[in-house]
Amino acid sequence: MTQDNSPFETSDAEDIQIDLGAAEAPELDDVEIDLGFDDDEASADDMLLNFGEEPEAAEEEQPADATAAAAEEAALEELRSRLRREPGEWYVIHTYSGMENRVKQNLDSRVKTLGMEDFIFETVVPTEEEVAIVKGTKRNVTRTILPGYVLVRMDMNDESWGAVRHTPSVTGFVAHANAPVPLSLEEVEKMLAPAVLAKAAASVVGAAPRRKKIEVADFAVGDNVMVVQGPFAGVHASITEINANNQRIKALVEILGRETPVDLTFSQIQKD
Repeated sequence: MTQDNSPFETSDAEDIQIDLGAAEAPELDDVEIDLGFDDDEASADDMLLNFGEEPEAAEEEQPADATAAAAEEAALEELRSRLRREPGEWYVIHTYSGMENRVKQNLDSRVKTLGMEDFIFETVVPTEEEVAIVKGTKRNVTRTILPGYVLVRMDMNDESWGAVRHTPSVTGFVAHANAPVPLSLEEVEKMLAPAVLAKAAASVVGAAPRRKKIEVADFAVGDNVMVVQGPFAGVHASITEINANNQRIKALVEILGRETPVDLTFSQIQKD
């Protein structure tokens, strides 16, 4: 009777089966909840968001750059059209380096005083815009492309020649056999284009500024180099000064038979 009436072994067996079943179920449920793709879905969403934002930002820059390029091309075409239709021819006059703007002011005033507006139409000091380091600070500066020279658009005759030649600080015309030599329209375009392009780029809102490639100075004073870009492309030059911080050099080039100091960037020259 003791064995038949004792439920001890049976109760223990049933308890063990129930406890094991109850203990395993929550663990499986917990594992399924933890691996219920919450982390995977979040990671996937994060990846989609991260990769989706960068191309959109790049796409936003492209229209501005394309607009700037279109504006520059339109500005160049307008310059070419203007050069073809305007009266007179372009001549180059000598002056002292650093006196270019003063000569322009003097000549413009002299043209009005002498009533030469029908013969002398325009005076230009070719310039370019660039970023330079001044006392450790980056600044936008305007540089003269042709130090010691000024361009004049005019009809050449004895009166107009005299009005220009006798302007204070003018030392003469660029000439051949004492006869002033007019520039070709292509030469004028090269000299006027930098200022035109800078103005066109500045007019486009949101356009990324042009960044000049940083060049390593591999030049020395006295080196002979070839100018490969800009108004003096194809001309040999001799380096007289190097500014590594601003990535520029000063060099002597021969312009119409006369050695002239010019300011060039590293990217505009290469060793002979």
